[in-house]
Amino acid sequence: MPTVHAAKKKRKPVKKKHATAPKRTCKVVTKKVHGKKKRVKVCTPVKAKKKKPAVRKPAAQPVGYKPTAPAFPPSTPISPGSGPSPNPPAAPGGSWTPPAAQPMSARQAERLLWRAGFGPKPGDVARFAAMGLDAAIAELVHPVGEPTLVGPAPHDDAGVALQPYDLYGHDHLWWLDRMVRSNQPLVERMALVWHDWFACSRDKVQADLMLGQNALFRRAALGSFANLLRDITVDPAMLVFLDGIDNRKGSPNENYAREVMELFTLGADRGAYTENDIRQAAKALTGWRVDYVDGIGFTNFRFDNSYHDTTVKTVFGKAGNYSWQDLCQLCLENPYHASFFVTKLWSYFVPVPPDQPTQATLQAAYVNSGYQVAPVLELIFRHPTFLDGPAMVKPPVVANAGLLRGIGRFVDTDDWAYLSGETGQTLFYPPNVAGWDDERWMDTSTWRGRWHVTGVALQPTQVPTGAPSSYSDVEDGATAVAAAIAAVGNPTLTAETATKVKAFADTALPGTMNATQKRTYRAMRQNALRLLIATSADAQTC
Repeated sequence: MPTVHAAKKKRKPVKKKHATAPKRTCKVVTKKVHGKKKRVKVCTPVKAKKKKPAVRKPAAQPVGYKPTAPAFPPSTPISPGSGPSPNPPAAPGGSWTPPAAQPMSARQAERLLWRAGFGPKPGDVARFAAMGLDAAIAELVHPVGEPTLVGPAPHDDAGVALQPYDLYGHDHLWWLDRMVRSNQPLVERMALVWHDWFACSRDKVQADLMLGQNALFRRAALGSFANLLRDITVDPAMLVFLDGIDNRKGSPNENYAREVMELFTLGADRGAYTENDIRQAAKALTGWRVDYVDGIGFTNFRFDNSYHDTTVKTVFGKAGNYSWQDLCQLCLENPYHASFFVTKLWSYFVPVPPDQPTQATLQAAYVNSGYQVAPVLELIFRHPTFLDGPAMVKPPVVANAGLLRGIGRFVDTDDWAYLSGETGQTLFYPPNVAGWDDERWMDTSTWRGRWHVTGVALQPTQVPTGAPSSYSDVEDGATAVAAAIAAVGNPTLTAETATKVKAFADTALPGTMNATQKRTYRAMRQNALRLLIATSADAQTC
């Protein structure tokens, strides 16, 4: 079988640093909740600590839910301070020049569609190969209009519409459906990248906030990373997950301040920041409050200037009365940010690190564009290592969505939500703030889950094997293999895999069979070939 390269691990495992929520003093008041007057309990944090109240089932809110824009304290100019500032990392040498307009092979088109989306639908490979690399990248990176979903709406095993706000696993099914049906696959793929990059989990955050964050990732998919960083910093799901709602003047919580540097913008153990920078940054992030309403959960996220620390903070050697917006800008302007950003983004699409000239070119495109994502993606997708370099293991949910796209099946069962746990990737449940460990996509535990996912996906189109069978009684091995490849979406097989699959097809049948067995056993062989091809190393990598 071909050599399989897992995606390069993008970050070190980190311990959860979630602090226990502080004790709150509460009073009951009358206020409007979702347009209706209700008696609600409003709680204010105090210094004594105890567990947060359990989050109750939230009222369904639109996926695009965002809190009302607060009035922020004025930002102060960044000025030099007395503290140490990070030295710039060594600049990568040379530069890489993307090739001029070039043709694209069918194999390259297939890889592009898998890595920049969720695999091809029937006919996509030929269409993209015919248009050439530049036009193909332009269609993916610069989609026109709003995304549309093509195909039947998703439902559960009973044929009932999904309820992602209320039923376990339906949020996973809801997003998987978008991956299968969207006409803008790179937008959906980048939403998945940002979900891993800025990982929050339903283990701690209620459904409406997670779905609201998911809408943010989709809106920001191909735009400005600077805008995304500012938006995610005050996103309700993030404020809950990394305890921004418990970060206040006089008692700063350092969780988000640490992760925004270590995991989101600068990287750990590089000399980009100090522990004092984290402590000072936490003060800049103070001031966010929220109400907790029984039966709804956290609601009414708002900035309260009386909870914000207005003292002078020194971050990265610069002093000022910083707001949370200033802190985001300081991270973007840190000399270590550009190299962190481009190499981390690269790692989602290519399993080996970029060489120095490539990294230099990516950094220049990122900084010169004002922190835009699309120009960096365009360069990555044109790179020879992306197009013709080593294979990359497909994330489990990408493999699941791509198989459904390839065989023309849609989300019509709850099974995908439950099987996702076996594969090692359940949407909205990353294992910790560092996201999923890409080095574990394929191991002895998760491989079994991939086999189950594939079997369930192919089950409705299995060839009937019961007697009397109507299947061919003369189909030879080569014809059987060709039919099986077509039935599972026409994945490209390496010569080694194709040879072994053909050998199985040629030797799987008994030497002597009666008339009934000739049809039945060939039908069984066809089903086995489909499962073997769809779970082969070639089909699980791209």
